[in-house]
Amino acid sequence: MNAFFTLIPLILIRFGLLRLLDKGALKRAAFFAPLLGKEKAAYWFYQISNISIFVYLCFLEVTTDLYWFYVGLVIYGLGVILCFISVSNFAKPAENGINVKGLYRISRNPMYVAYFVYFLGCSLLTQSLILLAMLLVFQISAHWIILSEERWCIKKFGEEYINYMNKVRRYI
Repeated sequence: MNAFFTLIPLILIRFGLLRLLDKGALKRAAFFAPLLGKEKAAYWFYQISNISIFVYLCFLEVTTDLYWFYVGLVIYGLGVILCFISVSNFAKPAENGINVKGLYRISRNPMYVAYFVYFLGCSLLTQSLILLAMLLVFQISAHWIILSEERWCIKKFGEEYINYMNKVRRYI
């Protein structure tokens, strides 16, 4: 089976579900906070690695090795579930604009965590070290994007966001 099909749930969740739940949430999810210094380079690494992952998956096959298939399938399935829940939570922030319910009680960035788990599952399903390397570049660059988002959130939400940061970890 072509690994392109592993992308279908992510596309449906990230764009279809988010739009169904809240049209404004789709726009919010596409927003990038103002970037400074190294964050600008990280943004380009983030975008290029993201596109590369999508394109490269179109040329890969899902492995038939039963062990890697089942391990990958479990992690991939967990990624799909985390994507669904985190996107659903993202679409419904509190009145003050800060997401604090659902997975956002455990992680300030559950969508980034979900994408990592999702694509880790894809890497295992395809047994591709190149895809895994792309994922690591994606995740490292995402960290710099997250730092810019946190700075922006502190500026926008002030003490409320700082209190949230003190209670909830950045990732898990």
